[in-house]
Amino acid sequence: MTDGSPTPADEHDGPERAADVTTARRAVVRQGVSVAVATGLYGVSFGALSVASGLSVVQTCLLSLLLFSGGSQFALVGILGGGGTAGAAIAAASLLGIRNALYGLQLGPTMLPRGWRRIVVPQLTIDESTAVAVAQSSRPLGRLGFWVTGLGVYIGWNVMTLLGALAGSALGDPKRYGLDAAASAAFIALLWPRLRARQPVAIAIVAGIVTTALIPVIPQGLPVLAAACVGAVIAWWWPDRWRPSRPDATGAAS
Repeated sequence: MTDGSPTPADEHDGPERAADVTTARRAVVRQGVSVAVATGLYGVSFGALSVASGLSVVQTCLLSLLLFSGGSQFALVGILGGGGTAGAAIAAASLLGIRNALYGLQLGPTMLPRGWRRIVVPQLTIDESTAVAVAQSSRPLGRLGFWVTGLGVYIGWNVMTLLGALAGSALGDPKRYGLDAAASAAFIALLWPRLRARQPVAIAIVAGIVTTALIPVIPQGLPVLAAACVGAVIAWWWPDRWRPSRPDATGAAS
C-alpha cells in the first residue's frame, strides 16, 4: 500500500500525457495543412474553366467565396458553358450540394457550433474538412482537424480561383485551346476515382445513356438533371435488390 504520495511513474505520467497530446495535435495540423494545400491548388483549374465557360472574373470569385463546393461549382459552370439555363445549372449544383448537409449532420456532435460558429462551420463543411475531422480519435482533435482543413482549403481555393480566373481571362477565346470542353472533362475527373464498384459504374453508364438520349430532345441542362434523378432512383433501389445473401448457421445462403 502507499500513503498517497506520487510514485515515480505517477510523476512522469503528466508530462508524458502532455507530450502525447502535443504530438497528436501536430499530426492533425500536418494532415489538415497537406489536404488544404493539395485541394487549394486545384482551385486554379476551376478559375480558368469558369472564365472559359463565359463567367467573368468577379462572378468566378464570388462562386468560390459564397458557394465553396468544388463539385457544385464545376457542375454549374459546366452547364452554363454548354448553353444550359441558369435554373438548370443552379438545380444541378444544389443536388450535388446536398451531401454537405449530410456532412453537417455527421459533424454536429463534434463541432457543437454556437454563436458566430453557426454561420462559419456550415460554410467550411466540405468533403475534405469532414474527412479529416471524422478520422480523429477524439472530439478536440476532430475540431482541430476541421478548422485547420476547412480554413486552409477556403483560403487556398479562393486565392487559386482568382489566379486561375485571371489566367483564363488572359488566354482569350477558350475554343482556341479546347477549353470549351474542359469543364466537362474536369467533372469526369472528379467522378472517375469513385467508379470502383458495380453500383457507381452501373449508375454512371445509365446516367450517360439517359443524358445522351435526351440532349437532342430537351433544353440544355435538363438532361443532366434527368440523369441525376435516374441515378438517385437506382441508388435507392440497389441495396435491397442486390445485397449479397448471407450464409446461415449451416453455411447455406439465405
